[in-house]
Amino acid sequence: MTSPGPQRATPVEAILGLGSNIGDLRVQIDCAVAALHATPGVRVIRHSAYYRTAPWGETNQPSFLNICIAVETTLEPRSLLETALRIEREAGRVRRERWGPRIIDIDILFYGDEVIDEPHLRVPHPYIGERAFVLAPLADIAPDRMVGSRSVREAAAAIDTTGIERLDWEVHL
Repeated sequence: MTSPGPQRATPVEAILGLGSNIGDLRVQIDCAVAALHATPGVRVIRHSAYYRTAPWGETNQPSFLNICIAVETTLEPRSLLETALRIEREAGRVRRERWGPRIIDIDILFYGDEVIDEPHLRVPHPYIGERAFVLAPLADIAPDRMVGSRSVREAAAAIDTTGIERLDWEVHL
């Protein structure tokens, strides 16, 4: 495996959201989590349950499977993003339409306490508080993390969770 890019001296906790609605959804997510864990400078430290969720944005498509993971990483934010995009490409993801079907989607939700506003990288992810499919699994691993002026737990309790089903399956690395 090639070097994933610039590294920092001190690890930081990053939280990622993963989703899939094409093919064998659980296998796609498990493979992406395993690929992240196998990346030098990235170690998965926590994961949520899996959640079956209704599509968001473009609703005329199959349901999604979503999960959130916390990783300890020495990768700089841009390198972590490039790693996520590489894993998506290697899984066969082709970006055709915004919010459309996807083999795998990996979003950086948080990178420590950093606020990043760059082209193609905004952290914290700007739509966390609007998306039940993110808040439900995120509440499993980071309920006290703040999203704006509310905790993830509070935001998750306040959002419509119609169409979200928790699945207590084991995550395989």
